[in-house]
Amino acid sequence: MIEITDSQKIGIGLAGFGISFLFLGMLLLFDKGLLAIGNILFISGLGCVIGVERTLRFFFQRHKVKGTTAFLGGIFIVLLGFPIIGMIIESYGFFALFSGFFPVAINFLGRVPLLGPLLNIPFMQKIVQRLGGDGNRTTV
Repeated sequence: MIEITDSQKIGIGLAGFGISFLFLGMLLLFDKGLLAIGNILFISGLGCVIGVERTLRFFFQRHKVKGTTAFLGGIFIVLLGFPIIGMIIESYGFFALFSGFFPVAINFLGRVPLLGPLLNIPFMQKIVQRLGGDGNRTTV
């Protein structure tokens, strides 16, 4: 079994609260305060879960420069007080950075008892295949 350290537990909580604040901020018509808090908590949680050094290595890889620039630039624009524009730019950066994880996440969600059958509905299958990439590819 995988051991989870205390800092990783704190990081999971911070990232979870960050995602919750981001969702709540979008739900409340792009409230800039909630979006700013959500962004800060999410980045802090990511740093606690995988470590500061690995977080910096992840964000500043040569092939991820465009995604990192958009993601961090979007966060900066939200902090400046332009939440809608910042979230659009941040969303592009998020998809550019984390698109490599989508096939693994889709594969995992397909094996969850309640979500698996929902993802096999014909119109959902097209979306899942587009997000998940090649279904024949072996994921580790």
